[in-house]
Amino acid sequence: MSTYTEEVGSKLNDLLEKTYDAEKGYTKAAENIEHAALKSYFKNKAQERYNFGHELKSEIKAYNQEVDKGGSLTGKAHRAWMDVKSLFSSDNEESMLEEAIRGEKAAIDEYQDVLSETSLPSSTKSILESQKNTIQNGLTNIKTLEDLR
Repeated sequence: MSTYTEEVGSKLNDLLEKTYDAEKGYTKAAENIEHAALKSYFKNKAQERYNFGHELKSEIKAYNQEVDKGGSLTGKAHRAWMDVKSLFSSDNEESMLEEAIRGEKAAIDEYQDVLSETSLPSSTKSILESQKNTIQNGLTNIKTLEDLR
């Protein structure tokens, strides 16, 4: 039977933290954008990450692991960068869209890293595969929005 190691618990908490960061970043982006389709996209992505976070928390708790709270320092810096970029960029919607694409690609890499862990229980692997696939599908959609610009 697969079990959670301390390392797996740590990786899942890192993923959870980045999920919180993404949720906050997408919420911030939705607040700072006028383009209706992009605003809707960012709001939907924030809700998606909120849901992902709850799934991850439940899974971590189910295996008696501690859940870390709060966002990462990197995430705070990323959101601050998006704030600055929105203030000084004449084409801030395009900048935020590019940053969202970069963040989604990084998230896929993070998921892949955790999924490569051999000791993952099937329930965890299933949740992570589903979330990763949702992010990958979202990248296709965001590229369609990029074409609208």
